[in-house]
Amino acid sequence: MDTVVQRCAGLDIGKADLKACVRIPGKGRRRTQEIRTFATTTAGLLLLRDWLGDNEISTVGMEATGDYWKPVYYMLEDSFDTQLLNARHMRNIPGRKTDVSDAAWIAQLIEHGLVRPSFVPPPPIRRLRDLTRYRTSVVQERTREIQRLEKVLEDAGIKLTTVAAHTLSVSGRAMIDALIAGERDPNVLADFARARMRAKIPALREALIGRFSDHHAFVCRTMLDRVDAAEATIASLTQRIETEIAPFQAVVDRLDSIPGVSTRIAQVLVAETGADMTRFPTAAHLASWAGMCPGNHESAGKHYGGATRRGDSWLRGALGEAASAASRTNNTYLQTRYRRLAGRRGKKRALVAVGTAS
Repeated sequence: MDTVVQRCAGLDIGKADLKACVRIPGKGRRRTQEIRTFATTTAGLLLLRDWLGDNEISTVGMEATGDYWKPVYYMLEDSFDTQLLNARHMRNIPGRKTDVSDAAWIAQLIEHGLVRPSFVPPPPIRRLRDLTRYRTSVVQERTREIQRLEKVLEDAGIKLTTVAAHTLSVSGRAMIDALIAGERDPNVLADFARARMRAKIPALREALIGRFSDHHAFVCRTMLDRVDAAEATIASLTQRIETEIAPFQAVVDRLDSIPGVSTRIAQVLVAETGADMTRFPTAAHLASWAGMCPGNHESAGKHYGGATRRGDSWLRGALGEAASAASRTNNTYLQTRYRRLAGRRGKKRALVAVGTAS
């Protein structure tokens, strides 16, 4: 097999240490291989970098193992052609699975050009990713806390969720705060309704009759405090994201013009894909990388169900949210596409198709 990279290294990374294998030209046509172990502390990674430099290594490959690859990659990316490799592309020989053999196998794959590196964004996009992903996690935590709050209200016989579309709307929050403060009269509670909710006052009076106790008040107060803390964190993160994303604001504005794509989703799209689309040969490659394309499963001329592959879960989630919003827009191509596919293929497949089109 032809040698594509003359001086390469493969790294098998663990939490406390890593195995490094270098493959370099030897005497004649033979190849020389050496394997060493290094700690994953900063001091150990500096020794690794010096050792690779002494061997005049040009390309270093490592498997994407949890988050353990990150400090190693960041230490080496400025000095070598550093490649992050997908574990799905690196099937080792059965029966020979050790950290040492993994490092040697990675080095051999790179040596013969049998693997393609994964996309690792530059530092500005990585910082933006950290912020948008953390904000998404906090938003999800806030949603879960609101769902817990709704269960407590149900336990107390308060059927607010059957009348109000949003539990913590201005009206709903005022009613819950009054319940926590000790108010139990459904007529007084219903009078906290604002704007369009006032048309539902008769239904609210019935829904707010329950057995809300001091215990429920304590639990609801605790949950509301967590919701308020999450909202403050979201606001702080959003402010920081707007600062970090300022160089890409023109891209965000263009994405925001797509039906179903909000400013928040546009920020996630930029953070996950970066501003340089040349990394993806075609739009289909980008959709496949995001995990929004159906898989291929064909055998003996028969096509079986091809589930979508695992891609960037953060990007996939944002595209799914945008597709759901686009399916509810009026007089748009994306809404028409959703309705056409939903009748034949089902709502879930239609949302995936609309998310890909977005």
